[in-house]
Amino acid sequence: MRGLLLSALVALGTTPALQAQDRPNLLAAPYLEAMTWTEIRDAIQGGKRVAIIPTGGTEQNGPHMVMGKHNYIVTFAAGQIAQRLGNALVAPTVQYVPEGDYTRPNFGDKPGVISLPSPSYDRLLDAAVRSLRVSGFTDILLIGDSGGNQAGLTAVANTLNAEWAGTGVRVYALVDYYQKGRVQIRDYLKATYGWDEQMVGSHAGTSDTSQLLYVFGDGIRLDKLMPNGGGPDAGVTGDPTKASAAIGKIAVDQKVNAALAQYRALKGGTP
Repeated sequence: MRGLLLSALVALGTTPALQAQDRPNLLAAPYLEAMTWTEIRDAIQGGKRVAIIPTGGTEQNGPHMVMGKHNYIVTFAAGQIAQRLGNALVAPTVQYVPEGDYTRPNFGDKPGVISLPSPSYDRLLDAAVRSLRVSGFTDILLIGDSGGNQAGLTAVANTLNAEWAGTGVRVYALVDYYQKGRVQIRDYLKATYGWDEQMVGSHAGTSDTSQLLYVFGDGIRLDKLMPNGGGPDAGVTGDPTKASAAIGKIAVDQKVNAALAQYRALKGGTP
């Protein structure tokens, strides 16, 4: 089965060189949950004082893509950010985020969606950031892979930065990861292939599917790939059949670059 999947990914645009790229090891540093407390202590004492908190989500992504799409993508991207910085560790990904009002009628029409609306979402982030500060981290970076995550990132960062002014600890809501990243990949696809926004789609379409193909190909049901998910109620906008792991790599790289540029700019360095 895995051989068939890899063959299909090659057909969708994955190249041997792409498969050979250096990728974060999800079972080792810089991921906190894969480290012991003594390894984390030694890393902090050795200068790794930046912590990244990725936020993903648990939501429907059409018949062809698993519910944890955002979690896989943002965990992978956070590892790349940590690698690029060289002095960062990655906290466990927040998988429960705002996904709408679970009390509204028909919320459960697509089973499995889990929503943690604000203020609960903000409180979760606040507690995670406070915990990391006590551990000795001085720069805490918040990134979110979904639109509903962004307001909470900014609110928590603003509140804690006001409280901790002058302490040497700062929280960074790197919303450019999502906001600039999604615009840049749409611009790239338009310029390169002539695909407009309707073709690419805004949810579970070309870009989203490409990113998961690159990060976690097993999360795509290749036999379920259809434009707009095959129907008006499929939960897909755009054409995921045009997706490729090569496009996914470009999209993830753009998001990582946008986050790093915003972090450096906020710290007063060169974007």
